[in-house]
Amino acid sequence: MTLVVAPEKQVKQLDRVIIRFAGDSGDGMQLTGDRFTQETAAFGNDLVTLPNFPAEIRAPQGTLPGVSSFQVHFADHDILTAGDAPDVLVAMNPAALRANLGDLPKGATIIVDTHDFTARNLTKAGYTTSPLEDDSLDEFAVHTVDLTGMTVEAVKEFGLSRKDASRAKNMFALGLLSWMYGRPTETTTDFLAKRFAKVPDIRDANITAFRAGWNFGETTEAFVVRYEVKPAPMPPGTYRNITGNLALAYGLIAGGVQSGLPVFLGSYPITPASDILHELSKHKGFGVTTFQAEDEIAGVGAAIGASFAGHLGVTTTSGPGVALKSEAIGLAVMTELPLVVVDVQRGGPSTGLPTKTEQADLLQAMFGRNGEAPLPIVAPRSPGDCFDAAVEAVRIAITYRTPVMLLSDGYLANGSEPWRIPGTDELPAIDPAFATEKNQGSGDDAEFWPYLRDEATLARPWAVPGTPGLEHRIGGLEKGDGHGNISYDPANHDFMVRTRQAKVDRVADSLPPLEVDDPSGQAKVLVLGWGSTYGPIGAGVRRVRRAGYHVAQAHLRHLNPFPKDLGEVLRRYDKVLVPEMNLGQLSLLLRAEYLVDVVGYNEVRGLPLKAAVLADVIGGLVAEAEGVDVDLTVPAPEEGSDD
Repeated sequence: MTLVVAPEKQVKQLDRVIIRFAGDSGDGMQLTGDRFTQETAAFGNDLVTLPNFPAEIRAPQGTLPGVSSFQVHFADHDILTAGDAPDVLVAMNPAALRANLGDLPKGATIIVDTHDFTARNLTKAGYTTSPLEDDSLDEFAVHTVDLTGMTVEAVKEFGLSRKDASRAKNMFALGLLSWMYGRPTETTTDFLAKRFAKVPDIRDANITAFRAGWNFGETTEAFVVRYEVKPAPMPPGTYRNITGNLALAYGLIAGGVQSGLPVFLGSYPITPASDILHELSKHKGFGVTTFQAEDEIAGVGAAIGASFAGHLGVTTTSGPGVALKSEAIGLAVMTELPLVVVDVQRGGPSTGLPTKTEQADLLQAMFGRNGEAPLPIVAPRSPGDCFDAAVEAVRIAITYRTPVMLLSDGYLANGSEPWRIPGTDELPAIDPAFATEKNQGSGDDAEFWPYLRDEATLARPWAVPGTPGLEHRIGGLEKGDGHGNISYDPANHDFMVRTRQAKVDRVADSLPPLEVDDPSGQAKVLVLGWGSTYGPIGAGVRRVRRAGYHVAQAHLRHLNPFPKDLGEVLRRYDKVLVPEMNLGQLSLLLRAEYLVDVVGYNEVRGLPLKAAVLADVIGGLVAEAEGVDVDLTVPAPEEGSDD
């Protein structure tokens, strides 16, 4: 009898790791990444994720356009981005390897499923020879593993076809990586048991493949090192991992609860906003009504009708849908009804890059309607912050009787991070202050005027239809000041246009001062951003500061109106850098409003900005502003802890 002894494993401490799972669209990489993320969240690491997948429902198998990936960055400290470059790539086929190889730094670990490295698949991926057999991967630590073959062997007892059995290879890979990085496994086995409860063979095969992958890591001599990334210290509270779309949906529900209003969502499915519709449809218990309309225009029209009836009207979409909704949004501006318009931005123009991220709808949000039709604009900065941004959008819409544009994007919508669940006492009280009595004249001559205004907010009264004595008519034609009857008087039109603009401007009175992170107080360069650039900007700023240089950072949540002290903040610095995933839209607005010659850094690649690139750009501006040589290559005490 031969006794098999498992090789002794080393345990190496790491402060952070970036892992990317990549394969064909049918290989389940999004599920694999999501499960690894849930395990990591349960362990207590800080984390940020970056799903990346093609827009096609089924791109040609084994080709570069069909590659789907999921990147997760986890650490024992606070991190801000999903990481610039993976430390570990799990490639399920030649196309996945080729599509992601350029992102890997020297020395990165590559785990390859060798099963699909056939001549046919290599040709489809653009290889003339196998990279596993030449010297093209010599700069990396490559582990060749027949994931598919071992998976089929592990699950053969369940009688599945070879095709069905091989589908569990993503769970084998997940088990192996879970072993390598000491992830808890209970969350995944419980998930699989519930997900496939009605198909016992598929359930048991996936659980078996997952455990087989873990056991392979434990017993094989190919992997002799396990890695440990300790939990990250975080403020006390109850946490959960959350995506931006889920957080945004919860924020809308919270806004409805805090205002005491039923939430009505009128929406048409569109990538990457559809998950908000899916989530809100589950919460009828909170007074949420969801209406999947036949098109974008019907969706927003129904939401405006709901607001007229005293509900919180919401519509969710992306850039193409905003274009279709623009006339109806103008109607909400004219009728001065609360409406939250969620634009989860994606690559454009037209249908562009449906599953990729972009920030190019800012000018559309500002000006994309006929006539002078101003509305407030709010933008979240991280997946968890989508909750707070949604609550803020609801507050502004109800308080000021106006449509509000909430600009999320694909990176925030699909990415995830740990989120501390707030207590109800941390949420603002939102008073709809419905009109309950006539407001003009007295006695028998008393009337209800729907366009009289609150002195502080300039909001008009909101009268729920059916309230006795408050019957009124609203519509898209210009209103007479106060009484609200149709008016073609030139002077009245000029006055009403200016009043609607002044009402939006009044939102700034309720905003806190802009927070500026300038710890030394000696910075001559300010980096100003909005939306999802917060993470890459913050990581780039950390790198520059760690190298010993001074730089300030500020981030805008409110893009219309701007915070009242923004102009004064901009003038405090010699140079202002504005990184954006567009061709300079915020830069244009800042130059126009404040006559400050901001410096734009702009990329429109469908991917988040990279912290390392931004650090170099920031360093160049610091060198120019301070007249010094900037060297960011100086080793930092905590290398890698910036992003």
